[in-house]
Amino acid sequence: MIKDKALDYFKNGYSCSESIIQAYVDAGLCPEELLPCATTFSGGMSSGCLCGAIAAGQIILGYHFGRKNKFNNEISARANAAKLIEEFKKRNKVTCCRILSAGLDGSARKEHCCKLVADVCEILDEMIKVKV
Repeated sequence: MIKDKALDYFKNGYSCSESIIQAYVDAGLCPEELLPCATTFSGGMSSGCLCGAIAAGQIILGYHFGRKNKFNNEISARANAAKLIEEFKKRNKVTCCRILSAGLDGSARKEHCCKLVADVCEILDEMIKVKV
């Protein structure tokens, strides 16, 4: 399952954004060339803003639904981007890394971020109808 792979990568040195991209690469759902793009998105893009797991999700959605996309879909990339944010907010209220991880550090933060990585993978799997 993609979520489990992403969590394994996250627990073993990959950032939140990298772990999601690498799991989707492994599943054959995006190219390996996207992994370096994900590196700068962790830690709220190193500024504490947008959660890196969400940023990785947006990269995956762009790959699947964006301009000159690989798959022929009728739903626009921007509509899917908004849906990812909406679904994430239903689960976590906000998308800001700084707020999501407020007061947490070390293993508590890592454990909390595991939930965020899992949430994004679950949402993505539903949106792109992953059957792996």
